Amino acid sequence: MADTKDTQEEHETSVDNTEESNHDPQFEPIVSLPEQEIKTLEEDEEELFKMRAKLFRFASENDPPEWKERGTGDVKLLKHKERGTIRLLMRRDKTLKICANHYITPLMELKPNAGSDRAWVWNTYADYADESPKPELLAIRFLNAENAQKFKAKFEECRNEMKRNKEKDTTKNDSADKVAEKLEELSVKEAKAQDKQEDAKQDKAEEKQ
Repeated sequence: MADTKDTQEEHETSVDNTEESNHDPQFEPIVSLPEQEIKTLEEDEEELFKMRAKLFRFASENDPPEWKERGTGDVKLLKHKERGTIRLLMRRDKTLKICANHYITPLMELKPNAGSDRAWVWNTYADYADESPKPELLAIRFLNAENAQKFKAKFEECRNEMKRNKEKDTTKNDSADKVAEKLEELSVKEAKAQDKQEDAKQDKAEEKQ
């Protein structure tokens, strides 16, 4: 009978220990941190194109100069909803660090990379990947030739749109200049006419005297 009582006590002790080991207390945090919205500076832009690729830059400062990998991730073409400008933006996978960030300009041209049908090379005079703008010779390589052609088609479409916008701005500026010249001519004519009227009044006044 004593053995049975001891066995029961041991079992109860074992169960209590098991419950204590399985106990998972939850503590309220001492400091409550509110969630903050992280801005990517892409909120005011429309995504025109997005595709995974690998980016390289030509390190001319090295001796000898060489191509260096800059990162793998999604390359995007983004159009600003108000200004109408289009930029190329690429971030590295996982870290999301920018490895290419520059505007598409009318003179920008994609050239085929020697020996590859899935890579392109181009120049930019102001790339902002390192915050401060600097000229870069960049190359981008896609998974296959089909993806490379899709990128080229969209890139050239954006470049041509920028070219048309520039021509419109030039036409507007020319028209504004012509209007300004016309107004200046009218002002000169009016000034001359007023001078003649003043001269005539003075002549009449002298005659009366």
